[in-house]
Amino acid sequence: MSQPTDPTDAERLRRWRLVLGGDAADGTGVALTGDDARMDGALAKLYGTGEGGGRSRPGRRGAGLGDSAPSVARWLGDIRAYFPSSVVQVMQKDAIERLDLARLLLEPEMLDAVEPDIHLVGTLLSLNRVLPDRARESARTVVRALVRELERRFAERTRSAVGGALDRAARSVRPRRPSEVDWDRTIRANLRHYQPDRGTLVPQRLVGHGRRGRAVRRDVILCVDQSGSMAASVVYASVFGAVLASMRSLRTSLVAFDTSVVDLTHQLHDPVELLFGTQLGGGTDVNRALAYCQTLVSRPNDTVLVLVTDLYEGGVRDEMLRRAAALTGAGVRVIVLLALSDEGAPSYDHDNAAALAALGIPAFACTPDAFPDLMAAALEGRDPTSLAETATPPA
Repeated sequence: MSQPTDPTDAERLRRWRLVLGGDAADGTGVALTGDDARMDGALAKLYGTGEGGGRSRPGRRGAGLGDSAPSVARWLGDIRAYFPSSVVQVMQKDAIERLDLARLLLEPEMLDAVEPDIHLVGTLLSLNRVLPDRARESARTVVRALVRELERRFAERTRSAVGGALDRAARSVRPRRPSEVDWDRTIRANLRHYQPDRGTLVPQRLVGHGRRGRAVRRDVILCVDQSGSMAASVVYASVFGAVLASMRSLRTSLVAFDTSVVDLTHQLHDPVELLFGTQLGGGTDVNRALAYCQTLVSRPNDTVLVLVTDLYEGGVRDEMLRRAAALTGAGVRVIVLLALSDEGAPSYDHDNAAALAALGIPAFACTPDAFPDLMAAALEGRDPTSLAETATPPA
């Protein structure tokens, strides 16, 4: 069959090829390559021939996800990459019904053989709403193991970096009593005022010690996009949120959003329960999320808002930008993390990132290892350029 020259006809045949599943009998004559071939492979594993498969004509591809958790996790990652969230939800439910996906993921011997990782946990969380109760408890075990490992990696370093930043930011510029003067820093800050003829230094500015009271010094709002593409970011943000919430000098809030908004601050004491309170999938309404975050701001000049999103806005873009401008204009320090993961440069909306940058709001990807230093820089009020140096700039 000759290939169509009209782009509309070519697209129609491409879609029919994906629906019919290939071979000479489908009549399309279309050969798939690249992402189309990978999409077709993902469909074949669920809807091909074989036990439970929906494409039942002889000679067609065999259905099945294999018998290992890694292959299941890869398949679920593929369908999230190639299909819209509404289709992904249907395919996940079909996989559970047709291929016993929950059993494949959650058999004890399989979980014993697989090291829980960020991708597997993201998969389990995306299935949260359709897993039976017994399977959900097994999923909690996997999620808890990963959370403990992440806390072991990041908790102490985060507390140290953030605590040091708060102490530095709290130093009194005008100490009232000699006991409050940090003489070492005062001398170094005034070396240019040394008078050689008199052999003395005249301090023009006194630097005080930080006040270590238990008062809340900063408010931190983590606003996290829970659409399907942000699974790893949601996991990392939840763990970091729990660590920050354990610091008495911070008032930490965590807000998750897709097209709706849910405040999960009350679950920050238990990151596992917090993660199961999220709903991976759905669209993205950054504007609505920022509107809610505005209601949480009571001390703008002492507030850092970290917005974790790929900026693919499904809400009102102009209003989203106006809200972001209003927050920064009021004194809130707003930072956009296009991803909080180890996966390198993410896919994101370049136009929205550029518009926010024009407002003085930096937008960049950040690795989990860089996040403690990033928060320290933000709490100290450093220039946005220095923040980007601690993270991974997008390509």
